[in-house]
Amino acid sequence: MSINHRNKSLLSHSSAIMESIDSLTIAERSLPPDIIPEGDSCSLGPSSEDTSFHLIDGKEYLKITSAEQFIKRLKCEKSDRVKVVSIFGNTGDGKSFTLNHTFFEGRTVFQTSCKQDSCTLGVWAAFDPLHSVICLDTEGLLGATNHENQRTRLLLKVLAVSDIVIYRTRSNRLHRDLYTFLGSASRAYTLHFQSALQRAGQRVEFGGSPSALGPAVIIFHETQHTDTLPSNNSDSAEDILRRQFVQMKLEIEAFSSLRYIGTKTISPPTCFSDLRNAIVLELKNTTVRSARQPQVVYHTLKVLNDKFSGEIENSASVLFPDQYFTCPIKCLSCEQRCEMSMGHLTENLDHSCSSRCKYQHQYENCTYICKTCHTNGQEVIVIPKLTSSSDTSWFGLAKFAWSGKVKVWLATQHFKTNKGLMDGVNNWLGSLAVVYVIECPNCGEIYRSRQFWYGNKNPEDSAVRTEIKHVWPGSKMALVASQNAAQKVLDGVTYISEAVANVGSPPTRLISSWVADQIAPKYWRPNHEIKHCHACRTVFAVNASKHHCRSCGEGFCENCSTKTSAVPDRGWHSPVRVCDACFKQGGPLLFTHKLGDYSILCLAGGWDRGK
Repeated sequence: MSINHRNKSLLSHSSAIMESIDSLTIAERSLPPDIIPEGDSCSLGPSSEDTSFHLIDGKEYLKITSAEQFIKRLKCEKSDRVKVVSIFGNTGDGKSFTLNHTFFEGRTVFQTSCKQDSCTLGVWAAFDPLHSVICLDTEGLLGATNHENQRTRLLLKVLAVSDIVIYRTRSNRLHRDLYTFLGSASRAYTLHFQSALQRAGQRVEFGGSPSALGPAVIIFHETQHTDTLPSNNSDSAEDILRRQFVQMKLEIEAFSSLRYIGTKTISPPTCFSDLRNAIVLELKNTTVRSARQPQVVYHTLKVLNDKFSGEIENSASVLFPDQYFTCPIKCLSCEQRCEMSMGHLTENLDHSCSSRCKYQHQYENCTYICKTCHTNGQEVIVIPKLTSSSDTSWFGLAKFAWSGKVKVWLATQHFKTNKGLMDGVNNWLGSLAVVYVIECPNCGEIYRSRQFWYGNKNPEDSAVRTEIKHVWPGSKMALVASQNAAQKVLDGVTYISEAVANVGSPPTRLISSWVADQIAPKYWRPNHEIKHCHACRTVFAVNASKHHCRSCGEGFCENCSTKTSAVPDRGWHSPVRVCDACFKQGGPLLFTHKLGDYSILCLAGGWDRGK
């Protein structure tokens, strides 16, 4: 049959269908669209000539094993050129009824039912010889099922092989599920099905690569008490739909076209004439997709069904997620939400989250926990300190600093060459950089660094266990004090350096910078990387003082870091030096401290070092 002759037959058949519908009896018109007249069964069985068959079941198993069997069940010819029309919508909205009255003059080719259970499970197929259309009836959305994810994937596979998609909805207003399904389907087609279809089309049995665009979408909206979407010259119903998709941040670019057909049914029966005419126009359109042989349709569907298959985890949908009622605060380090109920802070309950946090060096959220207490069922956080509770800060530091390798440095004072002095100072500084004590309020002193000449162990090996803690905004974590424990050691090194400077040759700025880099907070830029002031870009001379901003950690000259301020977020609760920019922004700062030409002040802590 030629295309022109087929089109003429198609139009004449459409008129015949409308006349057939208009000739329904008054009794039949008064019944709801999906209800069968009294005296008949709830489902009119199809005749021997017109019948649909089960193509894919609800578990995505293809019920037809070959293209030949597919053509035989359709009752069409292998040489026919066909298009595929599928229908989607919520369960109970009359999808099967719509196909029956649009393509088969109201005959029950696709089963309908007046029962609560869905009568369409999986995908059913039938062939309309007049329009040369393979009609696919799909399982309804929102129906009760234990395999919702599998059902959705099955529907997307059917949509991908379709030339025209009808979304049937019967409601006074368009619901969100329509937009969600079509928007998600467009995205899935672009990301997954488009490339799979093009690869499949390169094979010989597929007759060439299909169009990159997806199917044409027709939204068939039936209302009873409300008006359908308006349409005029300035603003069409399709424009209204597209704006709604944009507002919901959903995309429909994968579809070749979007058409809205609205009908208001105050009393049955439903009028399908506008829908039928819209389908006829789309079937004539071959600019996007051309008709193909039925075996190509089968092979394409089989390829997609084989490719996208397998078990899917079906998670139970929760109508009221926990985030409706839990604290909205997130951990600064891992961005996990607090799991406590809203308003828990007013009840003096701290933030809490059961998921594991991740370490972030800028927060130093790794805490020490006494290993002995943890074994006994207690969680006691311990903090490295410069001295024990029984020692003063200066004498405690001097006591431990003057032991061990410090004697090596004193023994090298008879060397007058710079190399001998530098080697001795390096040994001395190597023993000072890790001098600290860890005390537990229950167990007392549990660790002391540099206690022996050799064989000293790390605290994690014997005394403490580490744990990554959540960092909640505004909280004062106990670990903040330990963040600057190394800086306190460095402070003691400064005093030791001054004392040594009065006895022999003063250590150079190079050594002090090296010490600073070893124990400085991790967010500070290392001294050897600082070549110029971060603000004014002035290049530093060899003996120039470099100052670290306690807020941002960058290096600055004297003129660009004249302010001081507390920086609690970094663990500096007393005024410290900060750069002028951070001071204006309310960032953390340190106090300034100047010494003589030969005094050593470690820049890692942001101190002034000499003139």
